Amino acid sequence: MSILILITLLTAFNGIVALWLLIYGLNACFLTITNKPSPRLSKSLPPDDLPVLTVQLPVYNERYVAQRLIDAVCNLDYPPDRLFIQVLDDSTDDTQELLQSIVAEYQAKGHWITYIHRSVRTGFKAGALQNGMATAQGEFIAIFDADFVPEPNWLKETIGHYFLHPEADKIGVVQTRWGHLNPEYSLLTKLQATCLDGHFIVEQRSRSVNQWLLNFNGTAGIWRKRAIEESGGWHGDTLAEDTDLSYRAQLKGWRILFDSTIVAPAELPVAVAAYKVQQFRWAKGTIQCAKKLLPQVWHHPYLSLLAKGQATIHLTGYVTQLCALVALLMSVPTMILLHHDTPTLRESVMGFWGFLTPAALGPSILYLAAQRELYPRNWWCRIDRVILLSLFGTGLSLNNSRAVMEGLFNYGLNFRRTPKFNIQRPTDRWQDKHYKIPFDPMALGELALSAYGLMALVIAWWESFYTSVPYLLMYTLGYAYVGGLTLWQSWEQKSS
Repeated sequence: MSILILITLLTAFNGIVALWLLIYGLNACFLTITNKPSPRLSKSLPPDDLPVLTVQLPVYNERYVAQRLIDAVCNLDYPPDRLFIQVLDDSTDDTQELLQSIVAEYQAKGHWITYIHRSVRTGFKAGALQNGMATAQGEFIAIFDADFVPEPNWLKETIGHYFLHPEADKIGVVQTRWGHLNPEYSLLTKLQATCLDGHFIVEQRSRSVNQWLLNFNGTAGIWRKRAIEESGGWHGDTLAEDTDLSYRAQLKGWRILFDSTIVAPAELPVAVAAYKVQQFRWAKGTIQCAKKLLPQVWHHPYLSLLAKGQATIHLTGYVTQLCALVALLMSVPTMILLHHDTPTLRESVMGFWGFLTPAALGPSILYLAAQRELYPRNWWCRIDRVILLSLFGTGLSLNNSRAVMEGLFNYGLNFRRTPKFNIQRPTDRWQDKHYKIPFDPMALGELALSAYGLMALVIAWWESFYTSVPYLLMYTLGYAYVGGLTLWQSWEQKSS
């Protein structure tokens, strides 16, 4: 009887996990179906009507990309007397001297640019942006992270929404799509590019055109200064200061407009350890925002039930990574116990794995839809990237699950930067550059989970749990890729 109770509890627990994953998988399909083209402006703002605005460039130890960033911003096609550039530097290395030299050079050329350095990084990026607010010029503030290289026409195209859009007075943020400087550098960058394309072309655009809550992505966008001030300014109590402020602004009545036709290219992380740091920060910060903001979302009197549900799914999205990890860990004890069980519960567990089919296919459909739109002539040649992205996402679940737990219980490190190396061509090397990434011991856990998945795969085949085989194979290969690549790149970096 005790074994039967344990089996029943395990089955029920598996069912809850499967249901959670199913909801998110089906929602990916829902976002894909409800997605529509971004509202493109039919004309541009006359040159004489262009407003005075500020471009904020938050920087922290970016010796390899600092020059590239400032060059791109100073070469924006915009009247120089109306373009105020703030270099918000929190660096602790020689990036300080480099930036001071670059800023002085552009000041001598007549550019309206200033250098602001903080010796104490209170609030991290949020603190730097808030500190710059005191001297920002004009009503609008554009923001670019250090890895971005905006095209000369980016600013003119983006600012036009604030004057030419039918509901211009309600817009608090205009967010543009991220492009990629090095998408073909390696398999890792190909998968990142595919993931980001899906996020922007489908997720962000669907939320924007349907006027559901969405997030400012931290860069490549323009804020209305008044929207920042009325929403309480930048807060440093989460690692996702961009999501935090954008949700608070929308709850105050401001709208975020996303335009997928305007693109700002950026450098993708070439080291898997750097990408894991970036994902960890995003996952932990988003969960912190969920804790902070979801009560306000659900108590908001004017948001529809659908909008509240979409916001909940959005802010808790990284919990699916924890569910994926739990599903793998529960697979072996469940199958072993079911070796002695009746066919009824065996069929229930088989159904649990069957539930995961739409959960796994939903994101793949979303990513494939984005690839089809961006590359209409040869999108089918990118199906392999979508398939491999599912493996890659599974392999990241240990890293992101830890971030989710830290976000839920407020412990762990507050901030870790994602290093950039100005790497664009496959022949460029990053391994022997400064900002070496310490070995990530989580790689050993990922390889152990790959071995665990392989064991589960053998048991599933032996016990005739055939519906679980594709998912267990995905876990096994995903963890092997992420853990193995982390070890390999760490060895490369150490030996360089």
